[in-house]
Amino acid sequence: MLNTPNILSLFRLCLVPVFIITYFSGLQRASLWAACVYALALFTDFLDGYIARRFNLITNLGKVLDPLGDKMITFSVLACITIDGIIPAWVVFAFAFKELMMGIGGLIIHRKAKVEIPASNYIGKSATVIFFLVCVLLMVFDIPHSVAVIMVCMALFISFTAFISYIWSFKKIMRGRNSS
Repeated sequence: MLNTPNILSLFRLCLVPVFIITYFSGLQRASLWAACVYALALFTDFLDGYIARRFNLITNLGKVLDPLGDKMITFSVLACITIDGIIPAWVVFAFAFKELMMGIGGLIIHRKAKVEIPASNYIGKSATVIFFLVCVLLMVFDIPHSVAVIMVCMALFISFTAFISYIWSFKKIMRGRNSS
């Protein structure tokens, strides 16, 4: 079902190529403009979630589109700043690995336990905001490489902390499912 939150998630997915093209456009202040595109994407993330919960417009399509949009824009930002030499490539691989493991875990819990995938929690939402802030700072300001690596390591740490909290949620769901 296509509703306002799902349209916002689709819009966020459409912002991925816009971000990439803007970032590498060669325009004066291209990274600042790209950061604005990224900010718009983050805004749509919060807006679609708010609207979906507030007006009970949560759909299965939205449960796929929303996280897909989040991950695609963040992955694109990380890839672009890696290509630009701001952060090392292993950061992109670590992020992709964590997201892949979360996706596989979500599919396993959905298939084995036959329950809905748990919603994101405050740690996951915090990780999204922190990744956003770190990436924008790295895009807009000339930050020394060693400081940039420390910043993305902190963001990755929080992101992996969220991953671990989801694993605990999955285990709890599976334990509850197996005891019934």
